Amino acid sequence: MKKLNFSLCIPIYNAGSKWRDWIIAYKSQTLQADQVIVINSSSTDQTAVLAEQAGFFVHTIAKCDFNHGRTRNQAVRFCEKKTEIVVFLTQDAILASPTALEELLKPFHDEQVVAVCGRQLPHLDANILATHARLFNYPAESKIKSKADIPSLGIKTAFMSNSFSAYRKSVFDELGGFPENTILAEDMHLAARMILAGYKVIYSAEAKVYHSHNYSLIEEFKRYFDIGVFQQKEHWIQEQFGKVSGEGKKFVISELRFLLKNNLLWIPKSLLSTLFKYLGFKLGRIWNKLPISVVKILSMHKGYWK
Repeated sequence: MKKLNFSLCIPIYNAGSKWRDWIIAYKSQTLQADQVIVINSSSTDQTAVLAEQAGFFVHTIAKCDFNHGRTRNQAVRFCEKKTEIVVFLTQDAILASPTALEELLKPFHDEQVVAVCGRQLPHLDANILATHARLFNYPAESKIKSKADIPSLGIKTAFMSNSFSAYRKSVFDELGGFPENTILAEDMHLAARMILAGYKVIYSAEAKVYHSHNYSLIEEFKRYFDIGVFQQKEHWIQEQFGKVSGEGKKFVISELRFLLKNNLLWIPKSLLSTLFKYLGFKLGRIWNKLPISVVKILSMHKGYWK
């Protein structure tokens, strides 16, 4: 089977102790990228230094210039002309096996496949809520998704995560890449456009990384506030794929069942977390009716509002 030429792009900022683990996991891969492109948002620790020592190409930008979509587009512009596939990872997503990248690229031998999202497993230090979130959102079965699946899968059809994903560069370029100024979910934005253009996207359960977050209640509120902002600004996604409320209900029921089986003491935290997410999302949906000073306080990604 022909080896695909691929570039690996990672935005970094003060990655901390996990960055060494990231580099070790990457160096152990059966497939190595033709380029590793790092966009460094002016880290003040050793993150950029370690990246250069590992042989990665490092381009530094001002911290205030980071944007989820624009910064990743910037990385793609450094790709060589022969690049066929662009892989995206985040600095805290640790490749879980030596074949993780190999598995992520396998589906691209079907010419109609233009994007692949890998499975995310909880880190060893993940709490029970973070563990359930990964098990719910990243199941053990792979799935091929296309426009024909919208009636049955709804918004899940466009599910994609740039914590561990890959795109066919020719189609990435054809569709204009990621939105240049989005608060988050640039991955879903592009996946939705790819599906509506008639292409296939894949969820690969065989390609795995360790990636999870132990969010506090305030962090959950702020994250869902930003999700609400995104949904309000990009309302065409819900119009084309369906509303997110159905998936939210499924998640809450699944989480409560998981806790009933595994740890009853976490149920109060789960209920509070659900409330904080709901309030954050609802406020995010009406962000344009709030004073900008309040919006900046409520938002997780404050740099977006500069």
